[in-house]
Amino acid sequence: MRRLLLSSVALTVPCTALAQSASEVIILAPISVESDREVQTQTATPVTVIDSEEIEARQASTTAELLDSAPGVTLVNGSTPGGSAINIRGFGAWSGTYGNDQMVQIQIDGASSGAEELYRIGTQLYTDPALYKRAEVIRGSVGTFEYGSGAIGGMVRLETKDASDFTGGEPGFKLRQYLGYNSNGDGLVSSTTLAYQPDDVLELLFNYTYREQGEYVDGNGDTESDTDFETPSYLMKGTVHFGEDREHALTLSYNDTQSSEQDVPYDQFGQVDFGNVDRDIHSRTTILQYTYDSMDSDLINVDVTLSRADQEIEQSPTDPTSTNSLLDADHDYVTTKLTAKNTMEFASGEVDHRLRVGVEYMNRDRLDASSAPGGDDTRYAIFLVDDMEFGGFTFSPALRYEDQNIDGTDYGYDTYHNQALMGGASLRYQWDSGFAVFASYAYTEGLPILDDLSNPAYMTQSQTSTTYEIGASYASGSVIAPGDALAVKVNGYQTHVSDITSYSNVTDVEVQGIEVEAAYSTAAGYYTDLNASIANGYNRTVGATSDYWSQQPADQVRLGIGRRLGNGVNMKWEGVYNAEMTRSTDPTPSSFIHNISVSYAAQQGMLDGIEMRLAVENLMDEYYQPHLATRAAPGRTFKVSLAKTF
Repeated sequence: MRRLLLSSVALTVPCTALAQSASEVIILAPISVESDREVQTQTATPVTVIDSEEIEARQASTTAELLDSAPGVTLVNGSTPGGSAINIRGFGAWSGTYGNDQMVQIQIDGASSGAEELYRIGTQLYTDPALYKRAEVIRGSVGTFEYGSGAIGGMVRLETKDASDFTGGEPGFKLRQYLGYNSNGDGLVSSTTLAYQPDDVLELLFNYTYREQGEYVDGNGDTESDTDFETPSYLMKGTVHFGEDREHALTLSYNDTQSSEQDVPYDQFGQVDFGNVDRDIHSRTTILQYTYDSMDSDLINVDVTLSRADQEIEQSPTDPTSTNSLLDADHDYVTTKLTAKNTMEFASGEVDHRLRVGVEYMNRDRLDASSAPGGDDTRYAIFLVDDMEFGGFTFSPALRYEDQNIDGTDYGYDTYHNQALMGGASLRYQWDSGFAVFASYAYTEGLPILDDLSNPAYMTQSQTSTTYEIGASYASGSVIAPGDALAVKVNGYQTHVSDITSYSNVTDVEVQGIEVEAAYSTAAGYYTDLNASIANGYNRTVGATSDYWSQQPADQVRLGIGRRLGNGVNMKWEGVYNAEMTRSTDPTPSSFIHNISVSYAAQQGMLDGIEMRLAVENLMDEYYQPHLATRAAPGRTFKVSLAKTF
C-alpha cells in the first residue's frame, strides 16, 4: 500500500506495481479549494474552521458575528457583545430566562471562558473579534472530549494572534494598523498590532483595539434602542523558544476587554422590564503555556496550559429608590484551569496511532449575588483520544472521566460530589477517489453547576446526552475541468438529552438534523461555497403540552459566489435564506438577505502591504428578525476597512 497525502485529505490507494511490501508515503500537490472556507472533509468530526483571512473579510463587530456562518449556528442578538449568545443545534443560548445554558462551551487558547447561567444576562462573548486569528466551531459532542464535558450543543475554540503571524517567523519588527467603519450606527474600530521577533528565540506581540457602535436602524428605518456599545480591548503575548533545536516553547498571554453600558435595561434580551442599570463588564484571560515537541521521539509532544479567566459584571440601578435586588448585583466568575497533555504517534502492526492522553484540573469560583449562588466547583479529569488509521479506515475512540466537588458552604449552601465517565467513537472509511463515509456515537454529561446550589435536587443530577451521527464527504481536484477543486461534506445527526436541569418544566429533548458544507473553485479564480442546516427539535418531556422545542433555530441556507483575480482582488455575493418557523408559538417569517463585498490586497509596488475592503450587508434593506432573537436585525449597512502592514 502507498499513502497519498493531499493537503489535509489523506487517500490510501493500491500501488502494488510500485511497492511490493511496506507502505510508502508520497507527498503530492495539495488539493486547494480557493473559496472563502476550507471544508473539513478529512475528519468525521462536524467542525468548521474560520481562518484569519475569513475573519478579516467578515469585518464583524462582535465575536459572535464571526461564527453564525457555520451551519447549525444561530445567534441570539449577535450584533452587540452584551446580550449576544450562541446556539448550536438547538442548545447553548436562548432568549428566555438565561443567556446561556452551559451546553455550548467557549474556550480562548484553551482557557474556559464565560459564566454558565446568569439571570437574563448574556455571558459568553464579550471579547473583540480583532484579537483572534482562528475560530473553530465543533458541532455536537463528537470531538469535544479532549477539551471538556457537557458540550451537548458543541464547542467554540478561539485562538489569539501571535507575533510570528506578522513576522512570518523571521527576525524583524512589524506594525499593522487597521481602521474600519460601518454606516449603520456610525461604528468605528481601530486595531493596532506591534509584532517583534529579534531572533529565533523570542517573539512579542501587543494589540490594542478600540471599537464603538451607536444604536443601529432596522430595515423599517426604526432605531433599535440599547444596541450601542463601546469595547476597548488589548492583547499582550510573548513566546520564548529554547533548547538545542528550539523544541521547547513557553508562551504567556493576557487579553482584556471592557464594556460599559449606561442606563440600559437589566434584561439584556429586552423581554421583561425589571428596571434600568449602569453596567460595567470586564473580561480578562491569562494563559501560560509550555510545549515540548521532541525532535528525537514521536512519542513525546507535551502541551501544558495554565489559564485564568475572570469575568466581572458590576451593575447598579439608575433609580436610587429601586428595591429590586437584581439591579444592584455584582457578578464575579473566575475559572482557573491546568491541562497537561501528551501526543504520541506510533505504529502497532498495520495500525498508525495518534494518541492523546491528558489530565486536567479546573476550579470555578463565583461570588454570591442575587439570582447567582456563590461557591466553588472543583473538577479533576483524565482523557484519552486515539486516532487509529489502518487501510482506508480511521477509528477514533475517546474517553473522559471527571470527578467534581461543589462547595457552597461559604454562602450557606451545602457540598456535593459527582463523577461521570463519558466517551464515544467515530469510524471513517475513504476510497481512492476521495469519497468517504463516516459514523459516530458520543455520550456526555453536563455535571451540576454553581447556579443550581439553591436547588439541592439538581446538585446530584447530571444532564445526559447521546448523539448519533452519520455522513459522507468528497474531496478531489480536476473534477469538472482541469485545475478545479471540489469539497463536500454532509452530516446527519440525532441528539437526545435527558435529566435536563437548565430549563423549567423540560426534562427531555430530542434534536435531529442535516448539515451540509461545500466549496468549489476553478483555475480561473471563480468559486462558490455553500452551507446549510435543516433540523427539527422535539420536547419529549412527559406531560408536555406541546412537542415543540422552543430553542430550535430556523433552517438556513447560505450561498456565496465570487471570483479571485490575480491582482489581489476578491469579489463576492452572498445570499442567506432563513426558513419560516411555523411550529413556534411565536412564528417567524422567512427572509432572504443579500450581502456583497470586494477586497483588495496589494502584493507589490508602493501599495504593498495595504488591504482594503468594502461590503454591503442586507443590500436590499430588508426588515427581518432572526428566529430566537428578541430584536430586529440591522438594515442596510455599508462597511469599509483599510489595513496596512509596515
